[in-house]
Amino acid sequence: MARRIPIIIERHPGGYVAYPVGLRGVVVGEGDTAEAALADVESAIRFHLETFGTEVWDPQDPVLEVQIREAHV
Repeated sequence: MARRIPIIIERHPGGYVAYPVGLRGVVVGEGDTAEAALADVESAIRFHLETFGTEVWDPQDPVLEVQIREAHV
């Protein structure tokens, strides 16, 4: 069954980084283009689900809002 998982893609000087929203655990993809980063993170998500099981992603517990904030550290 195909899952629809929102992905954030960031552009950095050295390329692109992509990561999912709402998936428990750390999953990151990267690439020279946004499309390459998306393909890489999709592969990483499949591996993460196969390794840790589907309980790391619960479609019945959707992300209702995403915010970008600054931390002062």
